[in-house]
Amino acid sequence: MRAFLKGFVYAGQGIVAGSRGRNFRVMLLAAVLVAGAASWLRVSAVQWALLALSMGLVLALELINTAGELLVDILSPGHDQRYGQVKDVLAGAVLVAALAAAMVGALVFVPILRGV
Repeated sequence: MRAFLKGFVYAGQGIVAGSRGRNFRVMLLAAVLVAGAASWLRVSAVQWALLALSMGLVLALELINTAGELLVDILSPGHDQRYGQVKDVLAGAVLVAALAAAMVGALVFVPILRGV
């Protein structure tokens, strides 16, 4: 049980380490703003679930992106085009998730704001 609980401490340390990046902080700010808007507009439970899943996915992928970039920097302190491609793919994954999250946000918020 102790090792299990210690895993949460390590995970928390990982989130703190990953959250030092500018991109993560920008995504976190966006998530806070979306959550505030959802609360203010009183979205349904299903809409909340979709928004929460979207925000969580983007933030999780941003942490994975940061970890991948750190690993690449450790493995290749010099420039290697293949490692650059790895970083590009990681960033692309975050972009895809962010665009999907924006689509979810639009599908949730636009009808509400239009009064539909």
